Amino acid sequence: MNYPIDITGKHIAVFGAGRSGRAAAALALREGAFVSVWDQGGVDKFGELPNGIETHPEMTLVGAEQFSADLIVLSPGIDTYSPLVQAFAAKAKMIGETEFASCYYTGGIIGITGTNGKTTTTELVARILKKAGLGGTPCGNYGTPLSEIVLSSDVPAAVALELSSFQLETVENLRPRVSIWLNFAVDHMDRYPSVEAYKNAKLRIFKNQNYDDTVVMRYGEELGQLVTNVITFSTETDDADFFSDGTTITHGGRILLDLEAETSLRGLHNAENAMAAMAACMAYGISPTIISTALQGYAPPPHRCELIRTLDGVEYLNDSKATNLHALQSALRSQNRPVVLIAGGKDKGLDYESLLPMLGRQTISAVTFGQIARPLAALFNAAVPTTAVSTLSEAIDTARSLAPCGSTVLLSPGTSSFDQFNGYEQRGDTFRDLVHQLI
Repeated sequence: MNYPIDITGKHIAVFGAGRSGRAAAALALREGAFVSVWDQGGVDKFGELPNGIETHPEMTLVGAEQFSADLIVLSPGIDTYSPLVQAFAAKAKMIGETEFASCYYTGGIIGITGTNGKTTTTELVARILKKAGLGGTPCGNYGTPLSEIVLSSDVPAAVALELSSFQLETVENLRPRVSIWLNFAVDHMDRYPSVEAYKNAKLRIFKNQNYDDTVVMRYGEELGQLVTNVITFSTETDDADFFSDGTTITHGGRILLDLEAETSLRGLHNAENAMAAMAACMAYGISPTIISTALQGYAPPPHRCELIRTLDGVEYLNDSKATNLHALQSALRSQNRPVVLIAGGKDKGLDYESLLPMLGRQTISAVTFGQIARPLAALFNAAVPTTAVSTLSEAIDTARSLAPCGSTVLLSPGTSSFDQFNGYEQRGDTFRDLVHQLI
């Protein structure tokens, strides 16, 4: 639990006029501060703000020359490494919106971080907390900004707080009662100067935890010295506290959840997400019975290895959100059935050669489509039989003809959709509609 900071009469400058920034500004105003909101966009970016908040559109380096404030509150989308932010930060202390809001939240926090799987895990934790009568609103990097939670008329007793590296960069006092570390892989190198800097940002989730708190982590992750209780999960070894083969989840030799029979979660990565959520909520004091009941019938967010249907013994999964190579690799690694992969879309100049060994292990065939279809098929053919087609509809028909009973047709494009669609959502929705039309 954090302790409120006294900002009465102080100048709080909020950077970023999006939803999180506007919520932080309203919270600062409620706490008696003089508040200003700054954004590089025009006046139309500011939306509706309470009366009494000063606005500064078209923020530039020139504004930093005369700038002064007692505290800067940074929206999560603002790059702390940018020259613009650094120029303003030289004039005042800077914290993030989530850190700021946590100072006024008196409930319990289950914090979730990792390179992949955060959103699904956050949803699972929120679902369990709600079933346990604790509110459990998903917030932070996914769902509602924490500042909005604090401002609400019915503040929940506990929250599932998704924490990106961007939000964790500026953590000083935020202390989750339970922290979840899902995994780590290279990402966001357009923001961070090194992989180490990116990982160090994520590790700040543990900064204020102590012996009374708990860390839930994937077995084998290198996190350094932790001063908390540690609970592990794994899909590779039953030496971990929680284990899953992708079908069931066990703890202490007891089956807690049958993923295939009771949920729409598919793949080893979703088994990890479910184990992490279950372990965290048990550490929070919620009974296994409530946890298992809460997860029954759960389906993951759309476009994230979403099970569309099973037809002739073949599962069709929509992973349209896989718009980069790393996401495609994660989806393939998670599968425990033979895979017919559908990949392709806009040519972003990515190097797919590193994917070939995994293709050889995880797939029985592949179908490529879109702008990148032919060059991608030429490369993939070195590892697995691959067919190039033009459209997603053709890809589905071809994949169906190649998929035996007991296999999975996986749409995991590995690139963006803008050659044929207006976003990954439209691509995934189209896949869903076409699969439901199969007879």
